[in-house]
Amino acid sequence: MRPRLTLINRDYTRLWFGQAVSSVGDAVFSTTLVLWVATVLAKDESWAPVAVSGIVMASGVSVLVIGPLAGVFVDRWDKRATMLRSEVLRGALVAVLTALTLLPAGTLPTGVWLALIYTTVLVLNAAGQFFSPARFAVLADLVSGDADRARAAGIGQATGETAWIIGPPLAAPLLFTAGLQWALLLNGLSYAVSYLAIRSVGARGDGRVPAAAGGAREPAARPRGSWAREFADGVRFFAGSRFLVALLLLTVIGQFGMGALGTLNVFFATGNLHADAHLYGYLGMAMGVGGITGALSGGRVVQWLGARRTTWLSLLVSGVLLVAYSRQTGFPGGVVLLFVFTVPLTLLNTAMSPLLLAAAPPDYRGRVVAVFYPVTRLASILSAALSGWLAGSVLRGTEVSLGGLRFGPVDTVIAAAGLVLLLAGGCAWAALPGAERAGETAARTRTRPKRRAGAEVVAHHDDGEPAA
Repeated sequence: MRPRLTLINRDYTRLWFGQAVSSVGDAVFSTTLVLWVATVLAKDESWAPVAVSGIVMASGVSVLVIGPLAGVFVDRWDKRATMLRSEVLRGALVAVLTALTLLPAGTLPTGVWLALIYTTVLVLNAAGQFFSPARFAVLADLVSGDADRARAAGIGQATGETAWIIGPPLAAPLLFTAGLQWALLLNGLSYAVSYLAIRSVGARGDGRVPAAAGGAREPAARPRGSWAREFADGVRFFAGSRFLVALLLLTVIGQFGMGALGTLNVFFATGNLHADAHLYGYLGMAMGVGGITGALSGGRVVQWLGARRTTWLSLLVSGVLLVAYSRQTGFPGGVVLLFVFTVPLTLLNTAMSPLLLAAAPPDYRGRVVAVFYPVTRLASILSAALSGWLAGSVLRGTEVSLGGLRFGPVDTVIAAAGLVLLLAGGCAWAALPGAERAGETAARTRTRPKRRAGAEVVAHHDDGEPAA
C-alpha cells in the first residue's frame, strides 16, 4: 500500500520536496533583486528599466554560453552527482553575496552592486544549466508510465506556481523591513534543503539513479568522442525532427511576447496601476494562483481539446488578456487580469512540455535540452533588452492619445507583447503537428549518425517548464 504522503513514488517525492523548497527560495530571491534594483539602487533614474532588464539578460547569457557545453557533459556524467555539485556551488555563491550585504551602507557604489548582482545571477544560472538536464534525466528514470508522467508534469507546474504565491509576498517585507540579507539567506538555505533531498534519493551500486518499473534505464557508459562531435550529434538529431523544430520556433515567438512583462511589470504596477512598491509581490501571487489553476486543470483540458488545439488556443487567449492587462489603471483590476492571464499560459506549458520530452531518447536528453533552452533564452534576452530599451529610452516621456485611450511607454510595450503572443498562436495553429502524431513525427524525421543501443524514443515528463 502506497504511503499517504507519497507522490507517485518515494524517490520522486523526496526530489519534489527539495525542489519545492528551492523554488520558493528562488521566487524570493528573484523578486527581491528586481525590487532592490528598481526601488533602491536605481530609484528615480531614467536607466532603471535597463538595470532591471540586466538581471534577465545575465541569466540568459549563462544559458547561451554554458548551456550547449553542459548538455554534452550531463549526458556523460552521473546525473545525481551533477545535481548535488550544482546545489553546493549555488548555495556557496548566495552565501558570499549575503556576506557582502552586511557591509556598511555606501561601502560599495551602485555600479559595483549591479556588477555583483549580474555576476551572481549569471553564475547561479550557469550551474542551473548542469542541474536542469540532469534532473530531466533523473525524473525520466524515477517515473514511468504515461499516467504517472502526466501527474509529474502537473505536480511540477503546480509546485512552481505555488512557489510564486509564497515567495513574492515574502520578498517585499523581507527587503523593506528585515533587510536584503535575509531574503538572500533564505535562498541559500533552500539550496541546502535541495541538496539533502537529492542525497536521500536511492542510488544503485554504480551510483546511477534506479529506473522505475517499466521505465527506461540510464544508458551504460559508452565510448566518448570529442565534445564538438557529440554536440554536433545532438544538433543534427534536433534539426532532423520537424516536430522539435516547430516546437522551438513556437516557443521563441512566445518568449518575445513574455519577456516584456517580466522586465516592465514592476514599473507598470507602480506607474499605471498606481500601486505602492510593497504591493508588487501580490501581482506575482496572482500569477501563482492562476498558474496552479491552469496546472491542475491542464490534464483534463488537454484530454478534452488535444495538445495541439490547447497550445494555439492558449496562446491566442493569453495574447488577448495581456493586451487587456496593459489597459488597466487600478491595482485590483490588474491583479484579477494577471490571474486570468496565467491560467491559459500554464495550460500552454502543460500541453507543450510532454510533447518536447517525449521526443528526447535517453542518449540525447542533455543535448536536446542544451539546444532548446539556449535558443529560447536568447529570445528572452532579446525581448528583455528590447523592452527595457524601448520603455527606458526610445519611448521615455511619450504620451499618445488614440480614440480616447492614453498610451504611455510601459503599457505600449506590454500591449505589443500581447500582440506577439497572438502571432505565436497563429503560427502554432498553422505549423504545430497534432499531439497524437508528435511522437511518431519525431521518431520518423530525426537524423541519427549511427544507431546506439537504448536510443529509442521513450515518452517521459519533467517538472520543469521548457515552454513559453
